[in-house]
Order: sequence, then structure tokens, then C-alpha cells
Amino acid sequence: MGFVIVTITMIYSQHLAKNLAERELNMVELFVEAIRTVTDNEDESTIVTSLVLERLGNIPIIMENEEGNLQGENYRNGRNEDQEFLQSRKAKIIKKGYDPIKGPGDYAAWIYYENSTTYRLISIFPLAQILLLVTFIGFGYYVLSTSRRAEQNRVWAGMAKETAHQLGTPISAIIGWIEHLKGMSINNTDQLEVVQELRNDVKRLELIADRFSKIGSKPDLVKVDIGDEIRACLKYMQRRAPHKIDFILNENTDGPVYAEINSHLFDWVIENILRNALDAMDSEGDIVVELSLTSEHINIDLSDSGKGIPNTDFKNVFRPGFTTKKRGWGLGLSLAKRIIENYHRGKIFVKSSKPNEGTTFTIQIPQV
Repeated sequence: MGFVIVTITMIYSQHLAKNLAERELNMVELFVEAIRTVTDNEDESTIVTSLVLERLGNIPIIMENEEGNLQGENYRNGRNEDQEFLQSRKAKIIKKGYDPIKGPGDYAAWIYYENSTTYRLISIFPLAQILLLVTFIGFGYYVLSTSRRAEQNRVWAGMAKETAHQLGTPISAIIGWIEHLKGMSINNTDQLEVVQELRNDVKRLELIADRFSKIGSKPDLVKVDIGDEIRACLKYMQRRAPHKIDFILNENTDGPVYAEINSHLFDWVIENILRNALDAMDSEGDIVVELSLTSEHINIDLSDSGKGIPNTDFKNVFRPGFTTKKRGWGLGLSLAKRIIENYHRGKIFVKSSKPNEGTTFTIQIPQV
């Protein structure tokens, strides 16, 4: 509807501009005819010229005599006598394709004119409307997209908290049953070992529930050694990865590097990227984690030798619901981006990727 209104306005404005241009041409021709009529009487010529110039309003005129001297009318700031300025305006008038009007003689052999400021304003008025419309549409799109994104964030946060709440009851019950089994297996070493492994898995479930419960809330940040944190993540993932996959940590630092993080959420991000790397590899290859420093940030590069990501999907991988897997919701990297950017004041992005060669994700967080 906005574009329809602008189109109608443009057509009407151009119609008005055309009529105004014809009127201004007629006024200039009237001026020339008035000069021609009274050119033999200098006193009458001056009077008539002054009267007609008053009627011309703000139409700029340049009169050129037989010697080539120029006289301007209706130019501001005292430029009616400025020969250099008038020559430049004359050249622009000719360049636009306006033919000079033949004057009556010595007083004005040739007359050049420009359209008035009113004409120019009417001509560009539709462009101003288009600019305003585009600005309004852009602002509206920004508001709607921001609102939609905020609504999506509330949905994900609500779903995560509800998941954590629902996990709480069965986890508590399982802990109780494990303690009961532990009491029954007090004299059986093998059973006690199984019970202990069950307890370790339940602790993992408690950690996952705790991670979900923190989504949507401002987590507590603690100063930790990032190297130690990454080593713990790699150790956990290595025990659950195929034996032909090697985990390599390169620390390009002079010693411990510290950052304020929430360990539960930060570990989730690292594990999520590593899990995606394992899914992209055919049960063999290398996963390399490189730790480096800049003046203000800690850079963590996580590289794999998997299938790679097309360039067109570098940004899509962080979009909620996007996934290349047959199974999965496509929420892992979206939540990872939220955790790093919203909670840890950092950045996460695809640094590089080549089909069938591998992918490198980079995490940047402030060092302390």
C-alpha cells in the first residue's frame, strides 16, 4: 500500500512539475517579449523589465549580450554580477539540453534560464517519500524481527527450564534406587562397581538438568583456568569417542590463562562442538583444539577432519532448527551461540571449512 501511495504521488508530482516547468518557460518568454517590445525606449525598458522580473519570482535568468558579458537575475548572495559563477551556471544549463532563447538585441542577445527551487523540490518530493517509506519499512522489519527473536528466546528458555524441571523427579527417584542397590550389594564387588557407574551417569544427568535450568537466567561466572577446563572436556569426550580419533590440545600460551565463565554452560558449548565434530567424522581422524591469546581475548580454535560445511551455511548453523543430521533438533549450536555471546560476552563463529577436509570453529572470550 505504501508503494502504491508513493507511485500515485510520484505521477501526480511529475504532472505538477511538468505544468510548473511550462509555466516558467512561458514567464521567461514573456520576459523576452517584454524586452523586445520596449527595447527602443530605455526608460520604459528598465521599468517593464523590473515589473516582469518581479513576476518571474525565483526563476534564475542569465542574459548574454553581443560581447559575451553575462547578467544574472534572481541568483542569491550577490552572484548576479559574478561572471565566473554565471559562466559555470550557463555551461550547466547548456549541458542539460536547454536551448537559449534569442533575445531582442544588444541588451540581451541570448537568454538562459533555470527552473525554480519550487520546481526542483516538487521533482524530488517522490524520492523523499520513497526514502521515508524504505526507512519506515526497514525500522518495522527490525522491530518485528527483534520481537520474533525475543519470542523465540523465551520459548527456548521456557522449554529448557521445563525440561530441567521434568528431569528432576525421575533423577531423584533413580538416586534413591541406586542407594538401595548399593545397600543390597555391599558384599558383591562387581555389583558395587556397576552401581558406582550408574551413580556416575546419574551425576551426568544432574549436570545436564542443571545446564538446562540455567538457560534464560543470568549464570554465575567464576574465574578459572581455561586450559584446565578444556583438558577436562577433552578427557570426558575421548572416553566416549572411537579409538581411531585422536584428541590434540595445542596451548600457544606462556602459562595458565584465566577467564570468567560458568563451567557447566561453557563445558556444554565445548562438548557440543566436539560432538558435532565426531558426528562429521567416519570414526577416525584428528580433533585439534588450539588455545591462543590476543591483547584482550582468549581464542579457542576447535578443528576436525570431517565432512566440512558449505560456505553458504556458515551463519545458518547457528540458526535454531537448522541441522544437516537425520536426527536432531538443530538447537545445539544455537544454544552455544547464546551461551557464549549473551552470558560470556564473547563470540563464536565458523573460522574456516572445506568439504571433505574439515571445519574449524572459533570461540573468543575476554581474558582476565
